Amino acid sequence: MDQRRLGRTGLSVTPIGWGSVKIGRNQGLKYPSGFNLPDLAEVTRLVDGLVDLGINYIDTASAYGLAEQRLGEVIGRRHPGLVISTKVGESFSGGRSHYDFSRSAVTASINRSRRLLGRNVLDVVLIHSNGQDRTILEQTDVVATLLEHRASGSIRAIGLSGKTVEGLTAALGWADVIMVEYNVSDRTQAAVLAKARRAGVGVVVKKGLGSGHLDASSSIRFVLAEPAVASLIIGSLSLRHMRENVRWGEQTGKC
Repeated sequence: MDQRRLGRTGLSVTPIGWGSVKIGRNQGLKYPSGFNLPDLAEVTRLVDGLVDLGINYIDTASAYGLAEQRLGEVIGRRHPGLVISTKVGESFSGGRSHYDFSRSAVTASINRSRRLLGRNVLDVVLIHSNGQDRTILEQTDVVATLLEHRASGSIRAIGLSGKTVEGLTAALGWADVIMVEYNVSDRTQAAVLAKARRAGVGVVVKKGLGSGHLDASSSIRFVLAEPAVASLIIGSLSLRHMRENVRWGEQTGKC
């Protein structure tokens, strides 16, 4: 696959990226069917296969259970060139999500991600919103904390994985990257895409396949035809499905 610039970050990512939640957590998700977590050997084969397909971008989060730890164990010296994005603000335990956007919690999450992923510098760190985007951005320490870590060099790029047009639009003033929900059935956040492109902010799409409820072929082509989009994140444990996803992405003529 060709790669696309991730806004002004200096990073280039493949139009099809991979979401790692399914290697670390199988509770509290919106996928149409349940699944078992893979063991480390299965994760290793999966990540090796994704790299062989040309995929260079992996999305994870502190809220994804074992995902960061598993990735750190697998990528290490094998795949040092992968671009990894992770998230702060949400943790998951006891079958439910917990949110803390305080300076101490965000810093602890960043340090934990660095340790688990085996990276002194994190590529991209996003705020994991609970849906109250504006409140999080305006009434907590999270933005200031991320800005400080970016300035200190422990994070290369920062941003928001948001849920509202208002929050994502407000983030364009300081973010390097935004993660938006965008698909053929939900274009609510479409208005943000052009603004982000003009601002030089990278755009990553989540739920482009409607958490597995939409047709993959047409959904992938729809998302990647949008010029503002740098990458579409797809979470799958099947290399066969990811191979098909890459092929459908290539049919846009832009992969």
